[in-house]
Amino acid sequence: MKKFKKILLIGLDKSKLDSVYWQRIKELADEISLLPIDSPEIKKYSKDSDCVLVEFLAKIDKNFIDHAPTLRYIGTYSTGYGRVDAQYAKTRNIAVCNLQGPITESVAEFVFAVILEHMRSLEEGKKRGRAGNYSELGISAREIKNKIFGVIGLGRIGKRVVEIAQGFGADVRYWSFHRKKDFERKNVNYQDVDNLISHSDILSLHLAFNKDTQKFLNSKRIKNIKKGAIVINLSPMELVDLEALIIRLRKEDITFILDHSDEMKKEDLEKLSKFKNCIIYPPMAYISNEARIAKQEMFVANMKNFLKGSPINKVNSAIQN
Repeated sequence: MKKFKKILLIGLDKSKLDSVYWQRIKELADEISLLPIDSPEIKKYSKDSDCVLVEFLAKIDKNFIDHAPTLRYIGTYSTGYGRVDAQYAKTRNIAVCNLQGPITESVAEFVFAVILEHMRSLEEGKKRGRAGNYSELGISAREIKNKIFGVIGLGRIGKRVVEIAQGFGADVRYWSFHRKKDFERKNVNYQDVDNLISHSDILSLHLAFNKDTQKFLNSKRIKNIKKGAIVINLSPMELVDLEALIIRLRKEDITFILDHSDEMKKEDLEKLSKFKNCIIYPPMAYISNEARIAKQEMFVANMKNFLKGSPINKVNSAIQN
């Protein structure tokens, strides 16, 4: 069986993978090194590594790649790969492979978990129940049915969110970089992104973070969010102009929900946490027993298929140099 000579894992320790998958990774290399993201020894260890495995926050840029002359494979333990310079990697004949699909159901279901928790006042209900107060007086609730439900980005997760929203009877509309005619035939109306933002009662963002999507939800778009809307962003917060969001949150006429809090600066989280209409979760949308196993299976399968000469989930195959 073909192996890597040396695997360098950055930000991935034994707490991130089950023991059986650690063993499978060990079997694919002659040598393995584990380093934290902020280790000063990363460049030293990368010099003779032919495989680098990273978690989402690890930055693999041109400078890193230039200091890794034997590198031929980069595997991300995430769907997103915005911090990996996949285009430059391609010029060096380095494959970049991500995880495509294993967290789709988990994230899509979480979208509706947080919507229902908010719209149906579930936190208040649980609070009363624990206190022995079984009165429903004063509890407000809204239904998803017939609400304009906007989805920005129709990748795997966005498509699944559309399907679930339709099951609730919502008026589902979408915008994506590329139109999805198959979904339009299923009564999912395409709208210009700015019209979608200004008309949606519920707005769910599902875009990968890259140079084209940074601050996609810019000041103008944030100002135009419909009053009373719920905005869910389970993508990196780099998609959002934070200062503009803070200005809009002060008006107390929208609710913003996020879960990529582990990737944010402490000072930014402190600013957002002051607003009751900004709901901040730990990074838990992708977490489910099913997704955990599927992620690990794909992570190892990506490596094995690369070694066999038939890489799968390679994100820089279609990138134009």
